[in-house]
Amino acid sequence: MDWSICEAPVRFMPREDSPNNTQTFEDQKVLYRSDNHKALSVVARRYRVVQPHAVLEFFRDLTEVAGFELETGGCLKNGKKLWALARTGNASVLRGKDRIEGFVLLATSCDGTLATTATHTSVRVVCQNTLAVALGSSQGAVKVPHSTTFEPALVKSQLGIAVSQWSEFIYRMKHLAERKVSDKEAERFMRKLVGLPEDVAKPAEPLANGRSVKKMLDLFAGEGRGADLASAKGTAFGLLQACTQFVDHERRARNQDYRLDSAWFGAGASLKERALSQALELVV
Repeated sequence: MDWSICEAPVRFMPREDSPNNTQTFEDQKVLYRSDNHKALSVVARRYRVVQPHAVLEFFRDLTEVAGFELETGGCLKNGKKLWALARTGNASVLRGKDRIEGFVLLATSCDGTLATTATHTSVRVVCQNTLAVALGSSQGAVKVPHSTTFEPALVKSQLGIAVSQWSEFIYRMKHLAERKVSDKEAERFMRKLVGLPEDVAKPAEPLANGRSVKKMLDLFAGEGRGADLASAKGTAFGLLQACTQFVDHERRARNQDYRLDSAWFGAGASLKERALSQALELVV
């Protein structure tokens, strides 16, 4: 992340046989990397860039004053998305010494695919599964569109660096770890999650969805990391973790960049959010 996002005007040649006759398109600009000059995207002129160093600097005072620890940071898709993950110091243990730790994730993009987003995230240590801590709260994530200026202090204030949200999240996870589920319930849960009818599979069903259900059920039944712990074995928490492991580690992806992008910001993140919502319905 030791580079900057640079800007240049968009120019075009009205005629190929006149390379010296270039014109400028005023409404858009090209963003490119300062280190290798590779193009990142073409965006509207009003697009407000958040630099790689700003993503890391967001955590400086939190690490110096609030006890945070910068865990890791990086780029996805050659720099089109930038992110950093910091450990908050919050941690809890469920049945069977199943440890969950709290983090704050800050991510942004320079291609218009993601607003600058700060969110509370949990990581299950035994398997490194990640899950947003939002629980439907409006404070679960703060998003700053690129049409406005990114103000770190305001984002931190809106996100909240308190333990109340973490306590609520762990309270729910402990309830999930106490809720036993049968094999039939597990199958209905997974089928509903991917949009299949809850009865027996039919030949016309999409094969990919059927394979996803089978894989998640296998993870729940013992193949998943930490599936044999008391918190997860035959419980609603185990169902949720089977889904998160499927998204974070097992689901087919073009490469690790695309897998992480999906798990945190795309279709995978949406699947995990639905899984959490469904699981919480089991303990209402």
